[in-house]
Amino acid sequence: MADTTRRIPDKTILIVEDEADLAELLRINLEREGYACRVAGAGDQALAEARRQAPSLVLLDRMLPGLSGDEVASLMRRDPATANIPIIMLTAKVEESDELVGFALGADDYVTKPFSMKVLLARVRSIFRRTLLMETDLDTLRIGPFQLTPSRHELTVDGQPVQLTATEFRLLKALMVARGRVRNRDQLIDTAFGVGVAITDRTVDVHVTALRKKLGACAGWIQTVRGVGYTFREPQEPNAVSP
Repeated sequence: MADTTRRIPDKTILIVEDEADLAELLRINLEREGYACRVAGAGDQALAEARRQAPSLVLLDRMLPGLSGDEVASLMRRDPATANIPIIMLTAKVEESDELVGFALGADDYVTKPFSMKVLLARVRSIFRRTLLMETDLDTLRIGPFQLTPSRHELTVDGQPVQLTATEFRLLKALMVARGRVRNRDQLIDTAFGVGVAITDRTVDVHVTALRKKLGACAGWIQTVRGVGYTFREPQEPNAVSP
């Protein structure tokens, strides 16, 4: 019998789940959708797998033996080899505060157990669509109406040049290269001002406000995630700006 499973090139998902039955169920359903899958049952194994051969996406259970999912996410974000890999956290923790912690650690999405397999597959597809929004041509970043060229310190929005200060430029670049992930204020401080510089969270907010003003009708791409930080995503409503 011919194999009718679709194959999606360069779409490898690392499933990090210590419940063997659930890991197998995830693998079967994802492979039916055309994704290639690898499975890790513990946190240290997940880190080793991600560093050995970077996956396109990680499905990460928060409650793992040894290193917790939170520790895995934090270590991945600190390592340049894994820092940009999208992460969807899977967890039985359902409180809003737990979700905020997950996003603060660098999760791209957060799915609570028990979950619908159809919903999870939709979240996976959404992550890959979001990743495709950003095309890299040499050092030029293109997302939606934005084109950022760091080597020339140039930004155009809808084809029109926008003049930014050096700090505003670094802030925007940090948000764009995160590919929709939430960046907390400490991360943005390290990127825009330098590690160890004594800058308050309020200073970041002031620079983001100034940056939004310069972006005009496209200011809504910079969105506030309350209690965590900022993210760069297509706004749901035209000209919408998160407070």
